[in-house]
Amino acid sequence: MRPSIAAAVGTLAAAVLPRVMAGMPDKMYGVNLGGWLLIEPWIIPQEWVDMGGDWNCTDCATCIGSEFSLVEAYPDTADEKFEKHWSTWFTQSDVDALSEVGINTIRIPLGYWIVERLVNRKTEFFPRGGISHLKRGAKMLKDAGMNVILDHHALPGVQTSDQAFAGQCTKDVEFYTPYNYQRALVWTAVMTAVSHLDPDFSAVFAIQAVNEPIMDATLTPGYGEFQKQFVQTLRAMEYILGIGSPEFDLDIDVDLSASASNVTATISATIGGLSVLDLNVKTAILSSIPILVELSEKLDFRLDFLHSKTREPLVANFMDVSWQYNNPANPADAAIGPMGYDNHLYYNFGGVTDQNEKAYMIHICNLQRLQNDAAKGNSPLWFGEWAISTGFNATDEFLYKWADAQKHTYSQGQGWLFWNFKIEISELAGDQAREWSYLEGVRRGYFTKDPAALHDPDVCAPYVGKTYTSTTAVVASSTTSTSASATDSTVSASTTAASSSVTEVTTVSSSGAASTTTPAATSSDSGSITATSTTAVTSVSSSSVAVSTTTVTASAMLSLA
Repeated sequence: MRPSIAAAVGTLAAAVLPRVMAGMPDKMYGVNLGGWLLIEPWIIPQEWVDMGGDWNCTDCATCIGSEFSLVEAYPDTADEKFEKHWSTWFTQSDVDALSEVGINTIRIPLGYWIVERLVNRKTEFFPRGGISHLKRGAKMLKDAGMNVILDHHALPGVQTSDQAFAGQCTKDVEFYTPYNYQRALVWTAVMTAVSHLDPDFSAVFAIQAVNEPIMDATLTPGYGEFQKQFVQTLRAMEYILGIGSPEFDLDIDVDLSASASNVTATISATIGGLSVLDLNVKTAILSSIPILVELSEKLDFRLDFLHSKTREPLVANFMDVSWQYNNPANPADAAIGPMGYDNHLYYNFGGVTDQNEKAYMIHICNLQRLQNDAAKGNSPLWFGEWAISTGFNATDEFLYKWADAQKHTYSQGQGWLFWNFKIEISELAGDQAREWSYLEGVRRGYFTKDPAALHDPDVCAPYVGKTYTSTTAVVASSTTSTSASATDSTVSASTTAASSSVTEVTTVSSSGAASTTTPAATSSDSGSITATSTTAVTSVSSSSVAVSTTTVTASAMLSLA
């Protein structure tokens, strides 16, 4: 008699979780490779202009402000332009520099077009050839002993509006549709197989399903079901490759031990017997076969089980449940085997706390996100994007403290990955590297050379248990348009709220106990801020704020990358 699906899920989780954690760092001290295989013009403004792009336009949807628009504008030469960029932006010297300062984890933002067969070339315009550079980078990182997260940063159809990091700047968000969910599942099947079959990808320990979906869950229909299908796709592909627990019963009617040694033949022979799986998952795995045949030739790896059967299951990685509001699906409900959760926190755009040193320090030193997420099963949690950027002119003295405080708080979870590993040094970029480049931050002394160390281990002691009374209340946004441009000393960022809502406000008492009130339906922790003003900030930049007369009590997280 076959065990139930629920029992099978539990068996797999118990069997593989202890093993896979050996591949995940006990504590992540990492960076993002932003601007490499997925360009955001603000990271490389001079190079972007040299490639033919526009810089500092007010609306990236109406100019050459994304990979999509650049390839559309230069269809005959775009691949050559990107080839040069990929070859030079991330090299062995960068790996050596990151290794020297103790970085052990790398998150690589990727667009769906890294799997080129998924692109509709009649309507979608993206560069070709990136996956060979991904292989080169993965090998360099493996050889350096670093761990890698493959981050599906830009999804088919665009997952959030008006953002270069989505690959195309547009208000036409179409990821949350059956067609594009299916393309994302094929991407998942392919990248799972490549991670296990190509030895150069041996450092990959996690695949992230979706970077920064729309925060308002009412605008992401079907996302909860996609989360479950993502995990099923990853685990089914692994099981076919001989990875995972043999006790996990997928109702397979074929004896895998007696099946063909060729991976694609085994997929074809067994997929019909996976009766427990969703039809979309089966279709995605079958659709991956011709892509894997093509990639095995292009990337020169074997389509057999020689390498895969020595591998451990990958961590299925999601943005945490706190990322969204309005009754979001909980990714923990999709769990089969090892899971990991990611949150991104930027203070400089507003929406978190007031723009001053005291507000920043009280908020970060009393942050409740780890505890709140753990209560919802979202653990282990890491902070996959953050920076030392501020919404005010920060002194060097404060940036030492600000770097320490964030590292201190984020290290209480699984760890952190800074955005970004480096920023272009140019006149157009100004001094953006000061607050956005990890390597520059180490050079200037904001970060200790040992990422586990702090300048001041007691950096949060004066702020723990303190409360902060805000002079402004901030409107949260379900969709945002964020742009960054360089000034002489900092990044000037403007964020426009497109759909307002009110999030919960957490106040930490002097005893350290947290109490939460939720003025509206949104649920997201906010550290320690009490908003009492009768005005609300609806637009924030580094130099000015626009104030409305609406009375709102709120806090939220907005992000750039």
